[in-house]
Amino acid sequence: MAIFVQTEDFDLSTEVAKLRAHSPKVGAIVSFVGVVRDLNEGLDVQSMELEHYPGMTEKALQEIVAEAQRRWALMECLVIHRVGLLQPLDQIVLVAVATAHRGEAFSACEFIMDYLKTQAAFWKKEQTPEGQRWVDARETDDLALTKWGLVSSNAVVKSAP
Repeated sequence: MAIFVQTEDFDLSTEVAKLRAHSPKVGAIVSFVGVVRDLNEGLDVQSMELEHYPGMTEKALQEIVAEAQRRWALMECLVIHRVGLLQPLDQIVLVAVATAHRGEAFSACEFIMDYLKTQAAFWKKEQTPEGQRWVDARETDDLALTKWGLVSSNAVVKSAP
């Protein structure tokens, strides 16, 4: 299991090949690559800057992967998350999971991304024509955790009237 927080880009083919090389028992590899979009919430995005809290970020990512390992029989898992200044089309994140069977690989990869979007210590700032703005986790990201039996620490709990 490998976790990297870095400014450098990554090559999907190279990273997947590394996962496959570790065990002939691997029957499925599922990967997700997140990319900077040029449009968010109706505004053009000229760039995105990702900040993190070193040490805290890696710990959160390790906890996410450990939880995925408890839920599924992962043979290998890789999380690469970039920080720093990124442009539209730049890769932000790679999550790749290797298991014996595809169902586990799909579920584990989706779980890690759902969890990562709300629980990892990253802060995103977009540069738009109207200026800079911080990007919060979306309500849909918080809701995605509920299918895994989890509640986001970012979720707003509404009380009954």
